[in-house]
Amino acid sequence: MASEIGADDPDARVPSHSGAETAAIPAALGAFSTDAVAAEGLNAWFGSLHVLKNLSMSAKARSVTALIGPSGSGKSTLIRCFNRMHEEVRGARLTGKVIFDGNDVYAPGTDPVDVRRRIGMVFQRPTPFPTMSVLENTVCGLRLTTRLSKTETRARGEEALRRAGLWDEVKDRLNNPGGGLSGGQQQRLCIARALAVQPEVLLMDEPASALDPGSTLRIEELIEKLKTEYTVVIVTHNMQQATRVADSTVFMLDGEVIESGPTDVIFSRPSDKRTEDYVMGRFG
Repeated sequence: MASEIGADDPDARVPSHSGAETAAIPAALGAFSTDAVAAEGLNAWFGSLHVLKNLSMSAKARSVTALIGPSGSGKSTLIRCFNRMHEEVRGARLTGKVIFDGNDVYAPGTDPVDVRRRIGMVFQRPTPFPTMSVLENTVCGLRLTTRLSKTETRARGEEALRRAGLWDEVKDRLNNPGGGLSGGQQQRLCIARALAVQPEVLLMDEPASALDPGSTLRIEELIEKLKTEYTVVIVTHNMQQATRVADSTVFMLDGEVIESGPTDVIFSRPSDKRTEDYVMGRFG
């Protein structure tokens, strides 16, 4: 039977966040299966609004999967289900499974904090903490989830900034407020913050939609580099961006997966007329 999560459901399986009742997902230690994360028969609601409808899809390890579709098709909700952020919304609930390294992230006893560490999220608009420095922004997640020394924490922060392609631009401004960076730099700072805790999957919800063309290019170049080490799932409304960065594309409509496959196939030889109409700009 499918699992169901929701604050308004007395039988919902909402794990405790601390103590012996919770358990971390067994670490993969780099040994990925073909699919890094997958949804199986996933349904999601906000109150009475049925957003995802018996949805199944997967994202392959160490590749970029783009989620495309018109506004309201459930793309952002789907990635929030992947790392258990959906359940943080009052009245939200779901049924079905999210499989990560062979385990259901909603299984009883699974620690949602561990899920969110291993499946990181980057939001649409840059969200640096304005009162924190560049370095403090980068390592704040580490300080919450680990007991590393100050030296180790700083080293992890520097490594994350390098991976996010930001180190050379901020190495002399590490103690300056993160909010003082440009928009594109702030977004890469948020990516560095996600990378610092060493996730295995990186979810990106329209990460360049609020950026200028130059900053967008930097983000896309970064995504291309990141996929050699991470699994990336990106929500985008930019069809050209999907063709540039994604290995696979999933077309969603009204909470359902209409078609998925290699990006070049989805955009040049789709099998469903609705997919063709959308990628050709006839609706959406």
